[in-house]
Amino acid sequence: MPVFLDVHKVPFAEQHLKELCSLPRDEFGVSHVNLFYNKDADVCFCLLDAPDKESVEKHHTK
Repeated sequence: MPVFLDVHKVPFAEQHLKELCSLPRDEFGVSHVNLFYNKDADVCFCLLDAPDKESVEKHHTK
């Protein structure tokens, strides 16, 4: 399955990031492979396993 990297410029709590990584694949077929968070810049990089770009976009709108 393709892997996607996206960027979010919002603050995240450490516990929330841990929870995201442990979630099962969602209804769009997307799962978190890993998250990289720069606390100083409030930037989160999400490495996602997904069937396609459209599935990633749907994942982020829910």
